[in-house]
Amino acid sequence: MSALLEVRDLRKHFPVRGGLLRRVVAQVKAVDGVSFTLEAGRTLGLVGESGCGKSTLGRAILRLQRPTGGQVLLEGRDLATLPPAELIAMRREMQIIFQDPFASLSPRRTVAQIIREPLDVHGIGTPEERARRVLELLDVVGMRAAVQDRYPHEFSGGQRQRIGIARALALNPKLIVADEPVSALDVSVRSQVLNLIAKLQRERGIAFLFISHDLSVVRHVSDQVGVMYLGKLVELAPTHELFTNPRHPYTEALLSAVPVPDPRRKAKRIVLAGDVPSPMNPPPGCPFHTRCPKALPYCSQAVPQPVDVGSPGRPHSVACHLYT
Repeated sequence: MSALLEVRDLRKHFPVRGGLLRRVVAQVKAVDGVSFTLEAGRTLGLVGESGCGKSTLGRAILRLQRPTGGQVLLEGRDLATLPPAELIAMRREMQIIFQDPFASLSPRRTVAQIIREPLDVHGIGTPEERARRVLELLDVVGMRAAVQDRYPHEFSGGQRQRIGIARALALNPKLIVADEPVSALDVSVRSQVLNLIAKLQRERGIAFLFISHDLSVVRHVSDQVGVMYLGKLVELAPTHELFTNPRHPYTEALLSAVPVPDPRRKAKRIVLAGDVPSPMNPPPGCPFHTRCPKALPYCSQAVPQPVDVGSPGRPHSVACHLYT
């Protein structure tokens, strides 16, 4: 199956200005050379500590933030270089579900206006057809037609996130970036929203880039999992493979922190030394070597390149000098 989304060496650096003339004195390397592919109808989960570049990567893919370098190919077209008029047309194929379901919905618009806005912007259908589409989308996300004239503050967090999902579905996109879509919700509501996302993927064949810091959530919804550290993708593998056979020391440390729901089993916690280095001044060589319990002398000298350590038909990529 050919890839719907292909990301090649994507970089997003933010300039740091200082001095009287506000000159650029440094760069924050939020995303620094990330590459992966995502097939239609599949879900790629992205995990990592706060500040590792997950959300910036998702926004750069959608061109909500202009990439510093690299390519983002959606069905073979490079989104990173598309002119504005062509990019607007391509936005019908890709949407986003934001982390905060309250901040992402306009408090001055009704539910019907919020969901209908993408249809209005792209001039799809007549007013009557758009009204019918709003009712259809409300039904898809499990909400009654009667709520269409109400405002976001009248709903719970889970209901607001369902409205956000309905808006993302309005244009029948092929790709949705879900940026921490359940982190702001109560635990009792999370499973409902996650099951809704899984159902939409099965029924509509939508590809999801699912960004989260919660490994148990990512394991539930993802076909593949990518692990980010300091702007780089350090490991990428099928979900079951990554959770049962992690190769990168950082992935091992993350998985060791996941609670085990069995009082008879005592998981061995891997505690990392020190703090995450600043993306404005990352360490030389492997970005993880300053905290890695398995670091070699060579790790501080060269950046490791991804190598495939998987079996035939099940690629498992890891960027670590232990495997080079």
